[in-house]
This record gives sequence, structure tokens and C-alpha cells, in this order.
Amino acid sequence: MSSRVSRIILFALIVAPNAFAHHGDVIFDLESVVTLQGTVSRYLWRNPHVYIYIEARDETGQLAEWQLEGDPTPIMTRSGWTSARVTLGEPVTVRMNSDRDAKRRHALLLSLRKADGVLLMPRSGGRASTVRATGLAGVWDGLRGFNDRRFIYGTLTDKGAAAQAAYTEVDNPVSECTPFPLPTIVAAPCLNEIKILEDRILVRSELFNVERTFYADGRQHPENGERTNQGHSIARWEGEVLVVDTTLYADNRAGNRSGIPSGAKKHSVERYELSEDRTQLIVEYVIDDPEYMSEPMTGGIVWDYAPDRQPMPFGCNPENARLY
Repeated sequence: MSSRVSRIILFALIVAPNAFAHHGDVIFDLESVVTLQGTVSRYLWRNPHVYIYIEARDETGQLAEWQLEGDPTPIMTRSGWTSARVTLGEPVTVRMNSDRDAKRRHALLLSLRKADGVLLMPRSGGRASTVRATGLAGVWDGLRGFNDRRFIYGTLTDKGAAAQAAYTEVDNPVSECTPFPLPTIVAAPCLNEIKILEDRILVRSELFNVERTFYADGRQHPENGERTNQGHSIARWEGEVLVVDTTLYADNRAGNRSGIPSGAKKHSVERYELSEDRTQLIVEYVIDDPEYMSEPMTGGIVWDYAPDRQPMPFGCNPENARLY
């Protein structure tokens, strides 16, 4: 195991939670697992999240409907789900993390067991690679590495702390189908495809079908350039390690995760390095955003080589995005 992989596993002890809802631990109580028995009343197979609605008896004995949030359709497809895998009216038993607001019947889906005993989990399609990569080009899967990913935050500025304290899901850009920038765009449990061209590197994330361009022709960041959601990236090679420098990020209300905005001064550096056995890609980054963070944020994730897989279409559904 390489030293970089070891560091990621070590830091995982103090990392972010495993919820990949665009709400995460801000909304869900990830320490409490609740079991619920009921029948399926609705099943919405759409992005950015699949939703399953369960009718069950509440504490007063009255029928109530629970809204369970799953993962995006590509992740659930590779985990054995389909648009017809669950049928209306069928009895199920689910495990879930409830909403922190006890008044809301909303939860993060952990597993669903059908009456015939079949167990479905939203995120069970990850696997280790048995194939060695010859370089960074190819398809990489972030699902297994997702649980060990890390986000290490420095101290927030007063402005950053105030913004995080005031954050609600109404502010979440994903509710308008706006893709995540770094760090979330690389730290998601999705497929990522890397293409290496003569003058640039293209990285396409399955999440929101985002394609990032890393210019590797010696150019610098443009002065007074256009600010975009993913920023302007220039790259260089240090041996086999790809180093990416990005500026010109657009304002994003949750651009640094957990309700922490990103602003005009956001600057990031990423490193992409093959593991010693060349079956994994180690992605590490440092993000500096002095308007909201008085110290840089660091983090990382490990992607598994997946040459036999292809990213699936995402297609964010605005109605589903606003369901929360």
C-alpha cells in the first residue's frame, strides 16, 4: 500500500460522513438507524436522487407516508436496481437515517428488503480492480473510495461561519440542477472518465455529466477571465503525477460543502497519482478560499480502475431536485 493511500485511510478517521445526498449530515442523523415496515406508495426513478415513498403506521397508529432518498440512478443501477425493481403496493422493510427535524417524515435510504427476501442497497456496486492501468486515461470508479474519502476543514472566517449557520436546503444550488464544483465533483461515488490529449486532459464525471478541461499547453490563467462553476484549470506533469491548478470559480452557495460558500478568491490544487499496483487512482486536493476559510481545506479519495464500465447519462430532473 502506498504512503498516499495510507494517509487517506488515516485521515478517514476524522472525515465527512457517508451520506451522498446533496444534504448529507446537515440534514440526516447518520448516527441513528431506523427500521420501518410498510408498503411502497410511490417510486420516482429520476436524478439527482431516486425517491421511494413508504406508507407505514406512525406512533399514533395512523397511516403516514415517508419520503426515502436514494442515490442517483447510475449508482443504483450498478447496485442492482432498475426503474421496475420496486412496485407500488408491495410490502417492504427499510433501514434509514431519519431527518434531524423530527417533524419531517424524510430519511436517507440505507437498504430495502422485499417480501421475497431480496435485499437491495443503494450503493453496493463497487468492486476492486484486477486490471492494472497503464496510465491515468480510462474509467475510474469512486464508489468504494467514497466511504474513506476525507474533507479536512480549517477554521472558517466570520463570514464563512455566518453563511454556514444560515444555510438551508432552499439555498442549495443542486436544487436548481447546478453541478457541484471541487471538492464534491471528485469525491462522489460515481464513475469518472479521463481522456489525455496532446494539449489538454478531459475529465468527465458521471455526476451531472460534468466535463472538466485541464489545459496542459503551457498557458496561464487569463486575467479577468470568465468565472465558471468548475473554474479555469491548467495542468502540468510531475513524472506520472498530474497536478491541476484551478481559479476563476463562480460563486456557489455550497461550493465548499456543508453550506460553506465559495467565492471569487477560491483557488485549488489537485494531484492525480496511480497507486503502486496501478489498480487505483489517488486524488488529493487543497482548496484555499480566504473569503470563507481562514485556513485551506484538504481532502482526498481513491478511485478504482474500471475499464469495463462506462459512465451513464445523468439528466437532472428539476422537479426531483426540488423535492427536498
